Amino acid sequence: MKVPFLNLKAAYASLQSELDAAAQRVMASGSFILGAEVSAFEEEFSDYCGTKFCIGVGNGLDAIYLILRAFDIGPGDEVIVPANTYIATWLAVSYAGATPVPVEPDVATFNLDPASIEAAITPRTRAIIPVHLYGQPADMDPINEIAKRYGLKVIEDAAQAHGARYKGRRVGGLGDAAAFSFYPGKNLGALGDAGAVVTDDKQIRDRLEALRNYGSQIKYEHEIKGFNSRLDELQAAFLSVKLRKLEDWNQRRKEVANQYLKGLAGIPNLKLPFVPLHTDPTWHLFVVRHSDRERLQKHLADHGVGTLIHYPRPPHLQGAYAESIQAAGSLVISEQLAAEVLSLPIGPHISTEEVDYVIDVIKSFATDSSKANCAQGESANLP
Repeated sequence: MKVPFLNLKAAYASLQSELDAAAQRVMASGSFILGAEVSAFEEEFSDYCGTKFCIGVGNGLDAIYLILRAFDIGPGDEVIVPANTYIATWLAVSYAGATPVPVEPDVATFNLDPASIEAAITPRTRAIIPVHLYGQPADMDPINEIAKRYGLKVIEDAAQAHGARYKGRRVGGLGDAAAFSFYPGKNLGALGDAGAVVTDDKQIRDRLEALRNYGSQIKYEHEIKGFNSRLDELQAAFLSVKLRKLEDWNQRRKEVANQYLKGLAGIPNLKLPFVPLHTDPTWHLFVVRHSDRERLQKHLADHGVGTLIHYPRPPHLQGAYAESIQAAGSLVISEQLAAEVLSLPIGPHISTEEVDYVIDVIKSFATDSSKANCAQGESANLP
């Protein structure tokens, strides 16, 4: 059996008539930039997230960056970021001219550890960016409490967590503003790059609407130095179609995750995801840990199972941050996770049979490894 890591063709096939109709509607309208489709999606997505406002932008990286700019965070400022995250979280801070200050994750959830935040705060700290990694919400109450005590902004990086809940509330409305990516592989994915910011702050909404559009809210009047980062009408139309399916698709992801959790329980050296009782993740990714990750990944590939590593090298060890003071060995938890994590196939269109096959292949790897270890032990005992 062949099990791809992600099947985007299936997502299109399941909604082909609606997506094709949306494309035709946009093309026939003659309106392609910041028109009715963007306005409609912004209203729909803000309602979904439980926030007052949504501002469509070009992509998830721009969403974080523009939030920082809207809060006037820039040169001379520091922003606390997870050490264990995709590099886009750090890049947004760097592009704003501020300095990303990494904090290690909770080893159980892989998310920013609230207990480690205060030690990283300095007089230059302006904000905290918790990432809801893999679709699991970060522990927001203690993060918000620390931020309130020190007068810091909280910016959610919700790029992987569309629809996830923390203590009954959807992510996006848990901080001062939240950034979303609609990259095609996300739970809510466009058919190209796209992103959005959600917030309850009208002043920030107004600044973002100007920042994304050359600093202008009135044509040819430019109050601030802005950018060109606008959600495309076509992508907005596609996203509106997909948003109506998001809850069903997230529910299917949960079913797949539960199938994995049950089928893979008790396998030696395989660490499964941990879900705190107060979170309701949307399982953008199903990430396991294994001390012999490369051999396990090869075994899966040899049996037709696609996997990915999210992420093989943490930001502080990337060439982009070669000037950073965080050398190898300085962020031990993040480096250990990078050496062991492996993402298994998951999505709303993977079948129960495919998931069972992945489970069986992993079990066969465990059996083979056990036999090999026994054989080595017997060989070592020979006279």
